[in-house]
Amino acid sequence: MSNKFGSRPDRKRIHEALSKLFQTITHAPGKRGLIFEITEQDKYIILSDQHKGARDYADDFSLAEVNYLKALDYYNSSGFHYINLGDSEELWENLVESVIKHNKATFEKEKLFINRNAFTKIFGNHDLYWDNDPLASFNLNRIYGRKIPIYEGAILKIKIKNKELNIFLTHGHQGDLQSDGNWFSKWFVSTIWAPIQSFLQINPNTPAYDNQLKTVHNALMYSWQAEQRNTALITGHTHQPVFASLTHLERIYLKLKNATAAHLQTEIEDLNRELKKRVKAGDEVPDFKVYKPGYFNSGCCCFSDGDITGIEIENGFIRLIKWSFQKTGLPERVLLEEMKLAELLDVN
Repeated sequence: MSNKFGSRPDRKRIHEALSKLFQTITHAPGKRGLIFEITEQDKYIILSDQHKGARDYADDFSLAEVNYLKALDYYNSSGFHYINLGDSEELWENLVESVIKHNKATFEKEKLFINRNAFTKIFGNHDLYWDNDPLASFNLNRIYGRKIPIYEGAILKIKIKNKELNIFLTHGHQGDLQSDGNWFSKWFVSTIWAPIQSFLQINPNTPAYDNQLKTVHNALMYSWQAEQRNTALITGHTHQPVFASLTHLERIYLKLKNATAAHLQTEIEDLNRELKKRVKAGDEVPDFKVYKPGYFNSGCCCFSDGDITGIEIENGFIRLIKWSFQKTGLPERVLLEEMKLAELLDVN
């Protein structure tokens, strides 16, 4: 209901907002976002949408906290720079004081990256507070022991094959009327949805490797990226993991198309079996005629199965990963997809 009446994603509005932010960061770095000149040896982990709450039944993060803490241990000890891509704190449903009180362990783990100068915090629509409230810097100082800057985006610039690839990162709420403090959405989430969610113990976030076609908002984000040259886009916001512009279901369709063209009968049968398990009534085959692989979505860190997903950039590769409770019952890193960054460059 909130999405229907508070969002209404619009292509023109979204494209203009993304272009404006990209140009602002490019021409005035440090104001709304940072530019990182990186090499293939640099390591980055992008996680978003924790929605840390007050540990009540409306707190979507509570089940995923163990995986999140384990992931931060791994990335900190491995020397990764952590980009927190927004909606880290759920400040539509909760007072900031409640979130601070119930998330001390996660803030302490995040502080380890700050101590290494390897933490970049980007705001989303549910934690817009960090960008526009006069007490934000005071509370950030309480949480992290210093007043860390807050940004709307970042650009990673990397030289590959004598070309420069721009990796543009932002939460992804730009141009969405549900974002930036939309009064109806905030009122609905805090006053109507949160009490219902708490009472019925509902987590609407489906398990971590999403098997649906892209949401309208993700599709519009992709359409902006497809118009750029030598520029990849990484967002969060929708809670739907996307790798190289495709969800898991869409990647199965593409693999099936390629296997059919190559007459690989065994692979065709395997993919068809997987599709039967995953496809819901009404799904349509995506159009891959103008497919470009440059859009990624980090998913979220509050899935109902306790899993979290994220995007890694390391050693010239970009990867979609999840941290999940495996057979041992302990959190483990699982590689879902990977490709070389060089494949994101446009070929003349």
